[in-house]
Amino acid sequence: MTSPVAPFPAARLRRLRKSPALRAMVRETTLAPADFIWPVFVMEGCDAEEPIPSMPGVSRLTVDRIAAAAREAHGLGIPAICIFPYTPLAQRTEDCAMAWSMDNIANQAIRAVKDAVPGMAVMTDIALDPYNASGQDGFVADGEIVNDRTVDALVKMALAQATSGADILGPSDMMDGRIGAIRQALESEGHQWVTILSYSAKYASAFYGPFRDAVGASAALKGDKSTYQMDPANADEALRLVARDLAEGADMVMVKPGMPYLDICRRVKDSFGVPTFAYQVSGEYAMLRAAAGNGWLDGDKTMLESLLAFKRAGCDGILTYFAPAAARLLAT
Repeated sequence: MTSPVAPFPAARLRRLRKSPALRAMVRETTLAPADFIWPVFVMEGCDAEEPIPSMPGVSRLTVDRIAAAAREAHGLGIPAICIFPYTPLAQRTEDCAMAWSMDNIANQAIRAVKDAVPGMAVMTDIALDPYNASGQDGFVADGEIVNDRTVDALVKMALAQATSGADILGPSDMMDGRIGAIRQALESEGHQWVTILSYSAKYASAFYGPFRDAVGASAALKGDKSTYQMDPANADEALRLVARDLAEGADMVMVKPGMPYLDICRRVKDSFGVPTFAYQVSGEYAMLRAAAGNGWLDGDKTMLESLLAFKRAGCDGILTYFAPAAARLLAT
């Protein structure tokens, strides 16, 4: 309930905005580097990087450079890094077997980061799209995404990542039943302390385009993902999905994309009171960067304002490509 406000002039609400000191004293929401998870893209090679044209300022990095970037991010106070592999079209297969290989580039990067920065949490992505010849998050049979066979593959992928040293597993595939299957496998194989941050409310969004460029999926993708990712028109369904994933053993939940779905973030946090994260996805990042690059927006101010919006909406943290830049600004 809103507090009653005395009539003017007894209540001059501008009094508390008069100076930076007063504004800081009554600020309701704060933003800090500890709120960020930094998504990074890893590729084959050594001591190299490739800029991603649709994501200005973001590059694919080789494993050695990922380790160095993680060391720098940890020094900025960023607690976690999330690894996404780039797989060229020629290396993608219909059986997706590379997804659970202990030697795939993502698992190499997990081990490299844990060796370089033991205190940094490493998050992974669990979905078949970086390895699938079709670009889909699951196996395709007769034009349909096969749920249960995909879940079996995701379990193998999760175990390989946990064995490689991942701290947080991020199932982003949206298959039914995958959280319960992964949690049961982790418990059975001695990985009971590995955390699951489930992409519980992941929408079939048009904001993912630059990300698909970054992981090499744009050229591979056949069809869309509307049969397993959420309809952007739905909100109540998101709560049902979160409730299910928590019941199956998720420790934290994710809303994706972020800014177009701040209402979902608030409803999830208010309904469940669990650690709630949002992904400020590639399209959101690219729009802000493009507008700033053209001089239409103040890049630093809009970056921090957009991140603060997630915290105000109830999020405990944000996956954001802005993480290092924002952390540097917050330190000044």
